[in-house]
Amino acid sequence: MTRTYWLEHAWLGPAVETGVALEVSDGRIAAVRTGVDAPPPGAEILRGFTLPGLANAHSHAFHRALRGTVQVGSGTFWTWREVMYSFADRLTPETYHALARAVYAEMALAGVTAVGEFHYVHHAADGTPYADPNAMGEALLDAAAEAGIRITLLDTAYLSSGFGQPPNRHQLRFSDGTAEAWAERCSGLKERDHVRIGAAIHSVRAVPAGQLATVARWAEERRAPLHVHLSEQTAENDACRQAYDCTPTRLLADHGVLGPRTTGVHNTHLTDDDIRLIGSSSTGTCMCPTTERDLADGIGPAVALQAAGSPLSLGSDSHAVIDLLEEARAMELNERLRTRTRGHWTAAALLRAASADGHTALGWEDAGVLEPGALADFTTIALDSVRTAGPLPRLGAETAVFAATAADVRHTVVGGRHVVRDGAHTRLPDVPRALADAVEALRA
Repeated sequence: MTRTYWLEHAWLGPAVETGVALEVSDGRIAAVRTGVDAPPPGAEILRGFTLPGLANAHSHAFHRALRGTVQVGSGTFWTWREVMYSFADRLTPETYHALARAVYAEMALAGVTAVGEFHYVHHAADGTPYADPNAMGEALLDAAAEAGIRITLLDTAYLSSGFGQPPNRHQLRFSDGTAEAWAERCSGLKERDHVRIGAAIHSVRAVPAGQLATVARWAEERRAPLHVHLSEQTAENDACRQAYDCTPTRLLADHGVLGPRTTGVHNTHLTDDDIRLIGSSSTGTCMCPTTERDLADGIGPAVALQAAGSPLSLGSDSHAVIDLLEEARAMELNERLRTRTRGHWTAAALLRAASADGHTALGWEDAGVLEPGALADFTTIALDSVRTAGPLPRLGAETAVFAATAADVRHTVVGGRHVVRDGAHTRLPDVPRALADAVEALRA
């Protein structure tokens, strides 16, 4: 079936065009016509500024239950982690499915068309595998399908609580025991239309050095994305130096983890040599500014990393907010605060990190652009809200990044079909209630 979308204003790579007709067939963009002043007969009309669907390259869906709770009082990443464990302990396949479906629907309302789910809650709370050893992962895949977005399940190896230490009681359900057992389990996960299967190393503290290569080899054999939390905390760097006499980045490099299909998440506390290793290997960097500032992690060297050759993507991580426009804005504004200079990235470069480069980091190389052959995934931002009214339409990219929020998303289309229409989710009629019910079930 072929359908036509008429876009009032659209971001076509570096340029904003007015009057664009997208012909969509079998879930892909078949043709792009510019200079179409009026909607063709029968076309779906998208008023506002349309850009490729956004890619949330780093998500822990169950962390959404912590919103508001972990913002009470003070503390550090490590005290935050204890609260996180208390919610992880209560997850079941059923409660995780309900929560993730609502979280992914919230993402669709924010213009996200693909998510990278960094998934490490694999087993029952005491570490016993479910009858289906991938029951938790399958719950996430089903949740994404029901919410209408694509997912890359980054099945995560998490084997130890620290360097040379066994999993603690909270982490028993994260661990498969060995990297070989992890590989055997996650090999049972299968890709489908809306699903990619990737791999993740939780961190160098959670996977012993001698088992890093097993995870990397699994991903390489499948040409799958491989993600890893990297140097988020200085304490991790210090412990790695004590255990292995090198930085986490050097450890990963020495065990074959870095490379063009690998993405380091956060990459916050790096040496100059770390930056060189990451950039020269074309390893990507996923910045999560709203989480990094919420947890007081610090500001990573994103400018230096990109200059060294590391592609940038964005994620909402702990979901303190779910707003990829805010993540893009925060990356630039954080750098302004750090350097006291402006304009480190253009609005177009920030949108690319939030769309095309994010999709590539998740293994969806055929998404994130509005051009023939690409997946028909796109989102439309209102240009008449209290935040976005006033600027000229040709400044749509600047308006989107520096003024708009997730609340300004009017439409989200995935595979050529509306998932969000006029600001409402077409599959889950009451997303706020679904979120509230799912979070309350974890507090019971």
